[in-house]
Amino acid sequence: MTKRDFYEILGVSKGASAEEIKKAYRKKAIQYHPDKNPDNKEAEEKFKEAAEAYEVLSSPEKRQRYDQYGHAGVSGGAGGFSQHDMSMDDIFSMFGDIFGGGGFGGFGGFGGSRSRGSSRRVHRGSDLRLKVVLSLKDIANGVEKKLKLKKYQTCDSCHGSGAQGGSDFTSCSTCRGSGHVTRVTNTLLGQMQTTATCPSCNGEGQIIKNKCTSCHGEGVVRGEEVVSVKIPAGVGEGMQLNVSGKGNAGRRGGVNGDLLVVIHEESHPDLIRDGNNLIYNLFLSMPDFILGTTAEIPTVENKVKVKIEEGTQPEKILRLRGKGLPDVNGYGKGDLLVRIHAWAPKKISSEERKMLEKLQESENFKQTPGSGDKNFFEKMKDMFE
Repeated sequence: MTKRDFYEILGVSKGASAEEIKKAYRKKAIQYHPDKNPDNKEAEEKFKEAAEAYEVLSSPEKRQRYDQYGHAGVSGGAGGFSQHDMSMDDIFSMFGDIFGGGGFGGFGGFGGSRSRGSSRRVHRGSDLRLKVVLSLKDIANGVEKKLKLKKYQTCDSCHGSGAQGGSDFTSCSTCRGSGHVTRVTNTLLGQMQTTATCPSCNGEGQIIKNKCTSCHGEGVVRGEEVVSVKIPAGVGEGMQLNVSGKGNAGRRGGVNGDLLVVIHEESHPDLIRDGNNLIYNLFLSMPDFILGTTAEIPTVENKVKVKIEEGTQPEKILRLRGKGLPDVNGYGKGDLLVRIHAWAPKKISSEERKMLEKLQESENFKQTPGSGDKNFFEKMKDMFE
């Protein structure tokens, strides 16, 4: 199914400011919040859809890639963020802070089961960034890469909780399990109430009695994982693909970070990339220009033969349609442009020089109107010197 435009989902223009995007998301989230629309699957999907749009447009880097490449720039078929990948709790923990107060569930009078848990701090693992080198053939066809990552993973001994035995916790006495504390300060204007993260439990709402000996209470340990990433055809140098949830694990059962795959394009020995088009420089000798010839042209997949008509002029460009690279958004393929250049040997024999001098006197090689200060033959002859 074709994804809707992220700007359209939030109801903002492409030039909208960060604050306008934030306000638009808050409005949509309130409208489709599950506490306001119980057992309404359509509202839940719209709630997730808005979260996906905000996740991209609220990040300057992701927004720039989205504006340039569309949906492929932020997901690219590589398992990036989508409303189907994220649970409701993930969305609450990642974006709840934009509503202020004690958490996502507590805004606008909508409480429900999530308002109590959402006030606790949920750790998010850091993102991993990895450069992947692709050949022109990989870019032309798309490729699946298996990447070996050294990263923080959930501790098997405590299942990420950080506690020995997995359940050795006690409620924080400072915040009474809420994860935040409220302070009242007297000012000239009256009393001012502020909410801050609990300093005793760091916003987690609970204290570990006996820490896990494997992870020392962190809930994560160093490890390795092989991740399979599908890279779509048509990607380009510097493009970044987002693989959701494959970054470092979050501490104590938190949300995993993402894997950011940065594309590096390996140079081709014969072909030069220009957007979706490819350029090949073909060098011909003077006899080939005059008499015509057949040239073998390399493409991404194989080689093709091209007929060079007699009398072809230097710097002519031949266009091989559809022999370029596919567009990353699926809008067709580029062309292969063959630029024809003149070539001549650095040295010639005395016999060859006599032949050229004889040809120079022929009427066919005399300068013609509009051909410039030197005719073609003279230009070619200069190259021999």
